[in-house]
Amino acid sequence: MSGANRIPGFGRLTPARTARFTFDGRILTALEGDTVASALIANGIHLAGRSFKYHRPRGILTAGPEEPNALLDVSRDPSRRQPNVRATVQDVFDGMKISTQNRWPSISLDFGAVNDLLSPFFAAGFYYKTFMWPKSFWHKIYEPMIRRAAGLGVAPDESDGDHYANRYAHCDVMVVGAGVAGLTAALAAAETGASVFLVDENPTVGGAFRYDTGAIIDGKSGYDWAQATAEKLKAMANVTLLTRTTAFGYYNHNFVALAERVTDHLAKPLKGAPRERLWQVRAKKVVMATGAIERHMVFANNDRPGIMLASAARTYLNHYGVAVGAKVAVYTAHDSAYEAAIDLKKAGVTIPVIVDCREKPGETVLAAARALGIEVLTGHGVVDTAGRLRVKSVTVQRNGGSGSKRKIEVDALIMSSGWTPSVHLFSQSRGKLTFDAATQRFLPHIYAQDGICIGACNGTDDMEALLTEAHAAGSRLAQEAGAGGASGSQPTGKNAHAWTGGMIGAAEGAGRDTAVKAFIDFQHDVCAKDIRLAVREGMHSIEHIKRFTTNGMASDQGKLSNMHGLAIAAEMLGKDIPEVGLTTFRAPYTPVTFGTLINHSRGELFDPTRKTPMHDLETALGADFEDVGNWKRAWYYPRPGEDMHAAVNRECRTVREVAGIFNASTLGKIEVVGPDAAKFLNLLYTNPWDTLKPGKCRYGIMTREDGFIYDDGVVGRLAEDRFHVTTTTGGAPRVLAHMEDYLQTEFPELKVWLTSTTEQWAVIAVQGPKAREIIQPFVDGIDISNEAFPHMSVAEGTFCGVPTRLFRVSFTGEIGYEVNVPADYGPAVFKAIWERAESMGACLYGTETMHVLRAEKGYIIVGQDTDGTLTPYDANYGWAVSKKKTDFVGIRGLKRPDLVREGRKQLVGLFTKDPKEVLEEGAQIVADPNQPKPMTMLGHVTSSYWSENLGRSIAIAMVAGGRSRMGETLYVPMAGKTIAVEVTEMVFFDKEGARING
Repeated sequence: MSGANRIPGFGRLTPARTARFTFDGRILTALEGDTVASALIANGIHLAGRSFKYHRPRGILTAGPEEPNALLDVSRDPSRRQPNVRATVQDVFDGMKISTQNRWPSISLDFGAVNDLLSPFFAAGFYYKTFMWPKSFWHKIYEPMIRRAAGLGVAPDESDGDHYANRYAHCDVMVVGAGVAGLTAALAAAETGASVFLVDENPTVGGAFRYDTGAIIDGKSGYDWAQATAEKLKAMANVTLLTRTTAFGYYNHNFVALAERVTDHLAKPLKGAPRERLWQVRAKKVVMATGAIERHMVFANNDRPGIMLASAARTYLNHYGVAVGAKVAVYTAHDSAYEAAIDLKKAGVTIPVIVDCREKPGETVLAAARALGIEVLTGHGVVDTAGRLRVKSVTVQRNGGSGSKRKIEVDALIMSSGWTPSVHLFSQSRGKLTFDAATQRFLPHIYAQDGICIGACNGTDDMEALLTEAHAAGSRLAQEAGAGGASGSQPTGKNAHAWTGGMIGAAEGAGRDTAVKAFIDFQHDVCAKDIRLAVREGMHSIEHIKRFTTNGMASDQGKLSNMHGLAIAAEMLGKDIPEVGLTTFRAPYTPVTFGTLINHSRGELFDPTRKTPMHDLETALGADFEDVGNWKRAWYYPRPGEDMHAAVNRECRTVREVAGIFNASTLGKIEVVGPDAAKFLNLLYTNPWDTLKPGKCRYGIMTREDGFIYDDGVVGRLAEDRFHVTTTTGGAPRVLAHMEDYLQTEFPELKVWLTSTTEQWAVIAVQGPKAREIIQPFVDGIDISNEAFPHMSVAEGTFCGVPTRLFRVSFTGEIGYEVNVPADYGPAVFKAIWERAESMGACLYGTETMHVLRAEKGYIIVGQDTDGTLTPYDANYGWAVSKKKTDFVGIRGLKRPDLVREGRKQLVGLFTKDPKEVLEEGAQIVADPNQPKPMTMLGHVTSSYWSENLGRSIAIAMVAGGRSRMGETLYVPMAGKTIAVEVTEMVFFDKEGARING
């Protein structure tokens, strides 16, 4: 038997199955199935942490995911360590190493506890006032100090050696929570034939039946019925049952995110098994059976180790077979705590007193407690506790401070002020709550998603009513989702006792005394007096109070503290609780590891890598690659002894003198098809498209509604109702989304279909004086003579015997062709072209050469030469804006006075006075380098290169009033010197354009 506090005959764990672990270097023994919390309590350990601000000793408070105190550092081996693990949900495994956090040098002797003595100086909101002065201290003293103090555990330095999985799924009915309500609803839905997902964060199903031993369903104990129902569900092919799985987020359109802990509980995980798995599930219907969370009592020094929730004590006893103490007092405002006291008493634990702040508890539980010889003090409250590292005694007094105080020796105190429905997922789904004044709790009211709340989270306490509600919900939602069968019979059951609840205000008790620490948020050390101070300081909204005090902002996200904070604020303001407001419930419901969310997206897989069909061939041909968006693009092709500059210079000369071969497959390609295709493009682009004849191409500019350039590219008309639209490499996804948005929302009457074909076509660009001669032998079905196939033509035929769309277009200013072939044939066609081109003295060239050649011709790159504030007129592309069109996206924006005023920044060319001086891209431009600082900036350099063909540097820049400054000398101030430049036209090479026409 492991642990002196194990109670023979209690619990569901097998005594013969043990596991050894260390806790701060101390070797302990647990049973398989123990959580770290139950194992520590079994070994007589309650002290498990130190609070964040005051470093007060803290013990295990709960038995579930709402645990605010027992956050530990857990490691499997030196390469696998995780801080801030909740002891109440982490299973023990053999060889586990556990360390406490936020203490030095040890958990029992922590020098940080001096903060508790200085607590009068750390009142709520002190940081807003303290760190304001002197201002110069912020970066030197305050910020480093705050950063060192932030958090509880220490983040690992080593990389995460585990891997994570990700799955997508669809289902008819998603049921969250496998307690009695969730199991009943899931079975009812599954029996209709619907596909069902049932998930629960615990290792076993049953929910409250893990501690509630009095319920009977279909003649079985509640826990046994739950296990039998789970086995029945597992045997059904249309059911997926996931335990150790938390539904942490409920998003639009019934999208539910799940985090499944796959191997965290195993001593030796199977090789290749993921640590955790992210499920992204889209459900037609969602059933929330998320239960309720017990509320603690608020009184002086209610945070000592050994003080915990009554349901937690009951769970440790009935499920794990562990007594939380030998002499356990009870403080309550709710009948459920009596049941915990009765269970402990029957297990041989001494219960010296039940302190009930109510005058009239439930008669059934009161009689049962007194029949066992337990003293019950009604109308009383616990006004203080004693004990440093564990509670030693409680002080009791009649409500209102009347009567003498009575000190009672204990080694544990359990408490309950009622239950808060777990409405987190419902609220995440944008559902609206309503406040039930009779039970002092918020309940689901108005649904925003296609789901339903049932059971305790819906405020349903009676067992028979709960079973009826759950069975009806599962059956109805399954049928609404399309299932055709009928559900089986509804289970029948009953509670052991009828519960009555307490009032939050009554539970707050001694928290009115501003001299004592009565905690409501244990992790952030927020006391009742802090809420009162916030109200006195003028915070009247609960959201303001939350931020002033940090109540509910810890890792438990206020699961225990929010309702108490609301009640105290309401009392101070003289308002009802709903009038004070309600804080926002945000995902995730409980903390989720970065590994689960990031999944495979790390290291080389951090960002998707896209490769063109010719990537391997380009690699073999010596290409050096650069990242362009997600694409790997050939940057340049160095020959032996060449650096990048030498390679680019050679490529630039060769393209102008002979020809160059370029992989242009990454260009975005969109098929626009339909009888209204031309009309649609007329509305999306500044150019006219109805006048474009089939077989011809046109350069097009797309603007946003504000008139600024959004994207550009060549558009080819293949037929009256079919266009091949190209976009920039990085703009393909957003342009398609832009088109879809307008088609669906602004022009839904148009008969147009849009299809992304970027990956369907491999594109080989052949540019240069010998381009036609290079491709001539491979072309069938297309006359590519200069007369039949002039610049800006497109035709369909075959190339190397495979289907092609051949464009005669150029981004270099030379005669050029873009050969589009199905992607699978891209490498073979590229190889055939290159073999012929190489024999004729041509070269391969990459993106850097492409940039230089287009800059020589004054062609812009959207996103480099534009910055989202340039109109087509600013870019010298006013000729691309139709003067006859009455409407297109951006037409009204282009007419705004500020967009047509004189002096706007415009694109111009720049020549440095020293031809060998190459400007830095992004460098600022001024008119007078001797003007006082701060200087007036006229603009900046957008593109700058050395042009081997011109024998000098060239640049494109955005300059205020640029076109009116031709021939003017401006200056580029740099760190070491100021460079003089002359403003010129943007076209530096072949200004007449003769070469492009062959």
